[in-house]
Amino acid sequence: MSLKIAIQGGKASFHDIAAHDFFGEDITPVCCNTFREVCEHVINKDVDYALMAIENSIVGSILPNYSLIQEYDLHVVGEYKLRIQQNLMALPGQKIEDLRQVKSHYMALGQCQDFLSQYPHIVVEEFYDTADSARDIKERNLVGEGAIAGAYAAELYGLDILEESIETIKQNYTRFLVLATPDKRLVPRNETDKATLSFELSHHVGSLAKALQIIVENEINLTKIQSIPIIGKPDQYVFYIDCTWSSYDNIKRCYIQLKRLIKNLTVLGEYKNWEIDYDNSVS
Repeated sequence: MSLKIAIQGGKASFHDIAAHDFFGEDITPVCCNTFREVCEHVINKDVDYALMAIENSIVGSILPNYSLIQEYDLHVVGEYKLRIQQNLMALPGQKIEDLRQVKSHYMALGQCQDFLSQYPHIVVEEFYDTADSARDIKERNLVGEGAIAGAYAAELYGLDILEESIETIKQNYTRFLVLATPDKRLVPRNETDKATLSFELSHHVGSLAKALQIIVENEINLTKIQSIPIIGKPDQYVFYIDCTWSSYDNIKRCYIQLKRLIKNLTVLGEYKNWEIDYDNSVS
């Protein structure tokens, strides 16, 4: 029986592509309009896993998704990094000059701002998904409208690509987290080499520096740090960090020491680091 994987977006979306890349072709994507709907499927155990975008190398972190992961008590069991190539597409026979409107997911629009600024006559509209913006044009036969999505969406819905690879920066990657209920893992804990953590700090001078020093002293490599305001608590923040290690004993010791210093340390997940040779990945 194939795995059921919850994704935000429809068939041919970047979530769909990433899910097939990570889990293989023998999966059943469960398409959702929102990330909250994705989380609901996981906690209700309607699916085996979910894939959720968490950051893009051009437009940054998707901050609400960190909050959703904690709100639904989801566990990060893996990650995948996908190179994103955005394309402008429309019904056959049209040119860019014919378009009055272009729509796509807000992240895709942000990745293509430089290209879109060359065509001030085009109205930009946010849509809930990249590939489904292409499907909407096909199904409703929307002449004069374009979509920004991956090449697979154009192929699937019979649209012409008017301009390829319109993202501003070609080194354009989206990082996806693989999510599950807390009882699931993809690899044994002692084989993991990356974690996503969250914690809060007291309002004392140097509190963050002391926490970071503990991480350094345990030979843990901090790969990301992100702060998000705590709703209802002005001037207070929750910190999210990603870190990697070469020995699991190091991170275990680090957890013990951090708990003595910081508040509400939560291990959101331990998993295998997905490495990419960025220098050689763009031709």
